[in-house]
Amino acid sequence: MPITEELFQLQDKKYALFHSKLMPTVSQDSIIGIRVPELRKIAKRIEGSWEAYEFINKLPHTYYDENVLHGLLISGIKDYAECIRETEKFLPYVDNWAVCDIMSPKVFKKNKTALINKITKWSSSANVYECRFGIKMLMSHFLDENFKKKYLNIPAGVKSDEYYVKMMIAWFFATALAKQWKETIVYLECNHLDKWVHNKTIQKACESYRITAAQKEYLRGLKR
Repeated sequence: MPITEELFQLQDKKYALFHSKLMPTVSQDSIIGIRVPELRKIAKRIEGSWEAYEFINKLPHTYYDENVLHGLLISGIKDYAECIRETEKFLPYVDNWAVCDIMSPKVFKKNKTALINKITKWSSSANVYECRFGIKMLMSHFLDENFKKKYLNIPAGVKSDEYYVKMMIAWFFATALAKQWKETIVYLECNHLDKWVHNKTIQKACESYRITAAQKEYLRGLKR
């Protein structure tokens, strides 16, 4: 059965309507209405098959749900070079935060040295979701044992008026505060961030259970 036909057999119109309200950049008509767990099952079943190969090579897709499935299939590619090729082929077609954020290639964890160069490139892109993806990958892979203070300059150096880029930068710095407080707090103390991003970072950090009460109180005092 063709993948798109299978997707329509799983359609939930009420879910499609609900989900469309979360994605103002996506046409409601393009949302079939399939929950992510169901798409993960399909991705797992066809991963590495000829069917999956044909699917990811048919761009652009018509439906949002197809793009989510595409992102999940990329996330499961085990060869780093192939995963990078397919990621970069797909990123120009990503037009919303949900598809962007669903992509989390497992193979990236084992290729940090090569990955940081790609992250630098993606994060500097004028393409909203390529930039967002780059910053998200930096947040996912370089705020723990692979952290270096200089990596904070990557998102701090992004200048954009795009909402979904600014939200990602704020999310990044809120997470960085939780994981690397000493090195990150300087960016707020010295006003290195755009005012909106600065204040959104504080808001998101204060909503986090990983930030202590004392740290939250200090952050509130830095609000601009």
